[in-house]
Amino acid sequence: MEHTEYVDLGRFETYIRYHFHDKHILLEALSHSSYANEKRKTRKCNERLEFLGDSVLSIVVSDFLFRKYPELPEGELTKLRASMVCEKALHVFAQEIHLGEFLLLGKGEENTGGRERSSILADAFEAVIAAIYLDGGMDAAKRHILRFIPSDPEEEEPIGFQDYKTQLQEVIQKNPEEKVEYVLVAESGPDHNKAFQVEVCLNSNVIGTGVGHSKKAAEQQAAKEALSLMGYGKA
Repeated sequence: MEHTEYVDLGRFETYIRYHFHDKHILLEALSHSSYANEKRKTRKCNERLEFLGDSVLSIVVSDFLFRKYPELPEGELTKLRASMVCEKALHVFAQEIHLGEFLLLGKGEENTGGRERSSILADAFEAVIAAIYLDGGMDAAKRHILRFIPSDPEEEEPIGFQDYKTQLQEVIQKNPEEKVEYVLVAESGPDHNKAFQVEVCLNSNVIGTGVGHSKKAAEQQAAKEALSLMGYGKA
């Protein structure tokens, strides 16, 4: 099927649960630079919208995490946000709204699989966020973004999740006499929103410390630090 400007915008609006007052801005969000270049001056590409959408996405996710986890330190908030706005995550979100079907691509990009390319889909996802923001305001953009954010991100395995506890266990198992134990050393905050501090011990010696909104998240962070200190990966 050849994609033209007569792409079915109504069907896409159904997927994103938002109906545009200005359809032209939605077309711009769906227009890749390869398509705009072919059309010369008759079509803008989505790169400027992508720039704006990146910022809108960041503030909405930052605000959500800031309010959700009042006890979580800045470093942990930053890691959580990064896992939720990375290209891999945005690619998955874009697939959920069938974004690839509606992209306007140049012939070369179309013929080389651009419709499924992670970077193109992630960029277009941000452009759509900006289009919604410009057409309907921050509240509309926020509603759209929060559809993709789990209610408790620390309890979820984020896109690209690494199981540091399992990795650590695999390293330790090379020496069968070694024993790993996770110890809860502190907790703070109200019952509905606690922060936990966990130490991971190797034969009673502390080899890593982690903080999280749940014991599970804190244990993962402790294992990650231990792996880093042992020379496996980066913290």
